[in-house]
Amino acid sequence: MDRTGSADLPLHSGRVPDWLAQRMARMSRVLVEALVLHYGRHEVLRRLAHPFWFQSLGAVMGMDWHSSGVTTTVLGALKRGLTPGGRQLGLYVVGGKGLQARRTPDELRIIGDRVGIDADALIRASRLAAKVDSAAVQDGFELYAHSLILSDDNAWAVVQQGMNTEARQARRYHWLSEGLGSFVDSPHAAIEGPNQGVILNLTDKRASRARAAQVELVSQGPDVVLGALRKLRPQPAPVPFTPLLPHLQMPPHEEVTREDVVLRRLHGTLAAAAEQGPRDFAELLLHPGVGARTVAALATVAEVLHGSPARFTDPARFAFAQGGKDRQPFPVRLDVYDETLRVLRSAVDAARLGNDERLQAIRELDRQARRLESVATGASFDALVEEGWKDVPELLPTDAPPRRPSGRPGWRRRTGPRSQLELPGLEEETPGDSSSHSR
Repeated sequence: MDRTGSADLPLHSGRVPDWLAQRMARMSRVLVEALVLHYGRHEVLRRLAHPFWFQSLGAVMGMDWHSSGVTTTVLGALKRGLTPGGRQLGLYVVGGKGLQARRTPDELRIIGDRVGIDADALIRASRLAAKVDSAAVQDGFELYAHSLILSDDNAWAVVQQGMNTEARQARRYHWLSEGLGSFVDSPHAAIEGPNQGVILNLTDKRASRARAAQVELVSQGPDVVLGALRKLRPQPAPVPFTPLLPHLQMPPHEEVTREDVVLRRLHGTLAAAAEQGPRDFAELLLHPGVGARTVAALATVAEVLHGSPARFTDPARFAFAQGGKDRQPFPVRLDVYDETLRVLRSAVDAARLGNDERLQAIRELDRQARRLESVATGASFDALVEEGWKDVPELLPTDAPPRRPSGRPGWRRRTGPRSQLELPGLEEETPGDSSSHSR
């Protein structure tokens, strides 16, 4: 397994409103189906293990383009979207935020009983990934979310996130089973989060002697350990940790600014939608009611499906597909979102029956965008944002109402300090107790 990259995000609170959560689940399902049809199940895992693509996926589905909530919301949408009919796709999502993360082993055993995957090996991988990012890499972030996405041939990706409440930052870690080397020797596929300066990273290749020394000290008993501690002398300051993997650093500001978007790429996408023509494209897709806004949204979705990793360095650009939950760069328009979903669902369903003409038409939008972006010109950034605000029928709520207390007798709000979540692998398993990491 390898770590594939990382992302640093502003730490936000709140809950996604139902109007968006339901649509994100449907959008995630149809996008995964399209990816499987085009590239296979393992490509879905590779994409999710890339921090830049993951952030762009959240933006194209209408979530906030830069906040910590993208991680848990996208993974929650994937879990809800893929749970029905998971065997049909051969892909499953387990874990989640808070207590859901601790249920990961139980969920893997249930799937293992149904489809015959090696649940024990996957539980071990889940525990080790959590252990590495909580103990072996001590970077100031405490894990609170852990999800594992797996295929029915035992390939998998892990996406988990920690928080630093003092810095108001979250860091996302990405893992991928493909090319498995070692859990403790530079294993990550990605880490997303702000540079914290000097940290303890025992998974760095340069720390191999330190890891070996720790194993040797433990094996020789407590007297040797205490003797070594007595001989300790001041050591030179450690070298600051610099991530070598893809690292996405999101800015603290909430609004989408001109500097957050590669405008030539956005112009290329809009030019591809215009060149295809709303009428011709709608005729090809057998949806006469599709308008220019929907075609532009589909062109952006097409890039998420078919774009190369280098094209996702500006995740804010993908918020121009549907808009954003917090109305950045403009509010989500449900008519455009629902029509985009309808066209995608129709194209995927037709492709499953052997007619991939509609799905190929969406792919053509991505090809056209890449061809045109070097020569296309268009409106200014401010004009594009203003256009997005035009004719917005209603401003939808940006947050769900708070959950009410459970009403259980003796219920009280916890007032003590928040401790790190006991994710799978963060506490030791006692002999004979195979379920100590789940609830």
